[in-house]
Amino acid sequence: MKRVMMFGAAMLLGSFDAAMAQEADVEAGAAYAKKVCAPCHAVLPNEQISPLPQAPTFQSVATTPGMNELALSVFLQTSHPTMPNIILKPDDLRNVVAYIHSLEKKD
Repeated sequence: MKRVMMFGAAMLLGSFDAAMAQEADVEAGAAYAKKVCAPCHAVLPNEQISPLPQAPTFQSVATTPGMNELALSVFLQTSHPTMPNIILKPDDLRNVVAYIHSLEKKD
């Protein structure tokens, strides 16, 4: 029974990743990041230093082990003491997550 539940959870997470990738617009996510996130974060591929030094670069977030679309989505919807409480609309969230995930392949 435990294996069946774990398999079901794995399938659900896999389908979530696929749905995120299919519905997202990476270019729209990049444009949103440049407009809203860039004052604090380095958002372009291979940028090494963020304008706000304690803010991680999007490249470093993308290459963090285990930082898949689901983890990014949860992270971006969770309040953080060092980050403004920005509430992303669902489409913007999907697009930004897709953009950050796309940076994983650009190192």
